Order: sequence, then structure tokens, then C-alpha cells
Amino acid sequence: MNAEAISVGLVVKSIAGHDSGSYYAVMKKEGGFAYIADGKARRVEAPKKKNPLHLRKTNTVIDVSQITNKKLRAALAKFNAEADFTEEGD
Repeated sequence: MNAEAISVGLVVKSIAGHDSGSYYAVMKKEGGFAYIADGKARRVEAPKKKNPLHLRKTNTVIDVSQITNKKLRAALAKFNAEADFTEEGD
């Protein structure tokens, strides 16, 4: 996926790296990279720098302007629960 397809607040799935399979929210874009957070391993205060080619976008956008780690975890819980269910079904 190219960097233009990524927007702030977009929910994305990591498809490469040690965090592959997990869902994150894009906190900011800078220098061709997306900075992602999930509110648990990657906190809102310290998002992970990720290459957009290693992300798959969803059709969900959340407002991250005033989001807390707790609210972010709650917003992503649905996505991560579906991912866990899919992995168990394989």
C-alpha cells in the first residue's frame, strides 16, 4: 500500500514484522512513514514507525485527536477479537 492511501485515524493491520496480524490506528504520517499505536504494546505517546507497504488498510477511521490508550484499546478490541477467532479457526 502506498503512503497516500494511509490517513491519520485509519485502522490498519500489520502484515510484516514481529507485530504482523495485529491491528493498529495510524496516529500520524511523517516522511513517508506511518506512526501506529494500539494503546497497549505501542502507546499513544510513543507510536511505532512503520513502512506503509507493511500495512493493510481497513475501511474504519477513528478520531485520534483526543484519544487515550484505554479508548484506543476499546476501539481496536473488535478487530483483534476477530483476528484471534480467525486464527483459531484455521
